[in-house]
Amino acid sequence: MSRYDIVFIGHVTIDEIVASEGSACGVPGGAPLFGARAAAVTGKKIAVITRISKEDNFLIETLEKAGIYVYPQFVQDTTHMRVVHPSVNVDERLMYQTKDAGFFTIEEMPPLEPGLVHLGGLTDREFTLEFMQELKERGFRLSVDMQGFVRQVDEATRVIRFGDVPKKQAIMGLTDFVKLDVVEAKILTGTDNISEAAAICRDWGSCETLITRSDGVLARSMDKNYFESFFNRSNAGRTGRGDTTFGAYLARRLDYSIKDSLKFAATLASIKMETPGPFNGTLKDVLRGMRFDSGDSFL
Repeated sequence: MSRYDIVFIGHVTIDEIVASEGSACGVPGGAPLFGARAAAVTGKKIAVITRISKEDNFLIETLEKAGIYVYPQFVQDTTHMRVVHPSVNVDERLMYQTKDAGFFTIEEMPPLEPGLVHLGGLTDREFTLEFMQELKERGFRLSVDMQGFVRQVDEATRVIRFGDVPKKQAIMGLTDFVKLDVVEAKILTGTDNISEAAAICRDWGSCETLITRSDGVLARSMDKNYFESFFNRSNAGRTGRGDTTFGAYLARRLDYSIKDSLKFAATLASIKMETPGPFNGTLKDVLRGMRFDSGDSFL
């Protein structure tokens, strides 16, 4: 059986982005592309399990070139998303899942020694609570992006709506790490105060909670909050910010404190947001950025 420091499980996606300032087709995304690439910068042994069509296998070749071990589950369709920005406000968007690679099942898991698994879903069409429970029973430590439950696909129209998750407490009770953004936090907890939202997640069982928002990222553990600001000068690479931040945090956190890991993650994400695509820098770039940025603070 193979053993990895972190295994990222989730769909890769091909996005069609329709926006007033310019549209684009064939834009790749997903936690396996952004999160795993960020984690691999640390030198940890990283693997990805994803569902993808054979004709789109080129999307994961960049992962293999970065030293990431990839376990593809070949299916008929790679997940496709259509994102429409009806105005110049980039935070205003309509989302559709036009193709769906399907749910992950325990029967299709490769033979892996138990370790840390991150479930980075795009929508609620990837993971079930039962799948998480089966991983836990096999001895895996779990990390989860709540995006994969909050984003809910209408099976008839394929429209993605954001909604509360009835099983949220059971989900968080299984996890070591939980990731949200401020919008998801408000939907799940009822507050957009990220300190209060993180405390609620802690009450529901999350050991460590990360919440991102436009200006930075908060981490909460053992009733203590930490916050790090982003310092990017451009948002050209804004897509994938959350996955990048969390992937970097998880990998660094294996050896370092929460405060150090959060600063590492915010620095790496800040560098990444200035260039479209996954993080393409080096560990030295991130460590240099950490030395020159002094934005850490407590909430």
